[in-house]
Amino acid sequence: MISANNVTLRIGKKALFEDVNIKFTEGNCYGLIGANGAGKSTLMKILSGVYQRDDGEIILFGNKIGEWDANKAKNAGVSIIHQELNMCTHLSVAENIFLGRELIKNGRLDNERMNQETKEILHKLNIDIDPREQVSELAVSKQQMVEIAKALSQNAKVLIMDEPTSALTSKEIDELFKIIHQLKSEGIGIIYISHRLEEIMEIGDHVTIL
Repeated sequence: MISANNVTLRIGKKALFEDVNIKFTEGNCYGLIGANGAGKSTLMKILSGVYQRDDGEIILFGNKIGEWDANKAKNAGVSIIHQELNMCTHLSVAENIFLGRELIKNGRLDNERMNQETKEILHKLNIDIDPREQVSELAVSKQQMVEIAKALSQNAKVLIMDEPTSALTSKEIDELFKIIHQLKSEGIGIIYISHRLEEIMEIGDHVTIL
């Protein structure tokens, strides 16, 4: 699915990590664990184009990746849901999902179509949220579901989750896990960063310690 070969990231002359090799295959959930500062989130930001590597190569579905940024990663099917959610809370659910790629009809926003397509994506995930609802009115768990729906609306094939349960209740975690199992069954690869080993044991098919 996606791999990093001999990837190195430096700040000045100091290497944050060096010659990291890791690979992930589709349809599996990979738990990524390690001590604070080991570079888990940083490595995932390299794979998702947020940070630029200094050395090494990224291979996506068998193809070597050259210049790599967040937009190219999303277009190629790699999405990351950060620990601190990146939502425009003053906008509706549908407006967040289509942010930056709005649907236009006769020179105006086609809100009706965006609401309908958002409704279909949420229904597919068994998520009960009104597409017209303002994101600021949603619980954190629901905002996270919107982030997942947004990634899927962009045809994500690799979904990276960074500490996704840090602010969720037990019931909300169960709802998230149901969605993860569904995504796996559809062939989507999940990379799941967590400090909670019981979660990794429950949903992870493989575990990597960085």
